[in-house]
Amino acid sequence: QLQASGGGLVQAGGSLRLSCTASGRTFSTRYMGWFRQAPGKEREFVAAIDWRVTTYYADLVKGRFTISRDNAKNTVYLQMNSLKPDDTAVYYCAASSRAYSGILPASLYDYWGQGTQVTVSS
Repeated sequence: QLQASGGGLVQAGGSLRLSCTASGRTFSTRYMGWFRQAPGKEREFVAAIDWRVTTYYADLVKGRFTISRDNAKNTVYLQMNSLKPDDTAVYYCAASSRAYSGILPASLYDYWGQGTQVTVSS
């Protein structure tokens, strides 16, 4: 089970940090990802981190967002800086037990969180 939090309303140029806490004892080996879905748009990949702490980013967020994990807390974070109105979306965390290298397709994740709303005002 995944529990996402940290969303909210922020002005353009501001920052937010999303958290996603997982239950279970195998978190350290899980591939974790963040996705987002804006109204009227398809869900899109944002960032991911594998068990080796290798990180992957969508081109749209490179240099602005940072994904990290704290295995002791079973939590993955998404630090979002220099936010833009186009970043407005519901953000979802996801987990997979696959030992994958690269950007894991959304269809191969095993678990999804409930989503947290991020709204960036201009």
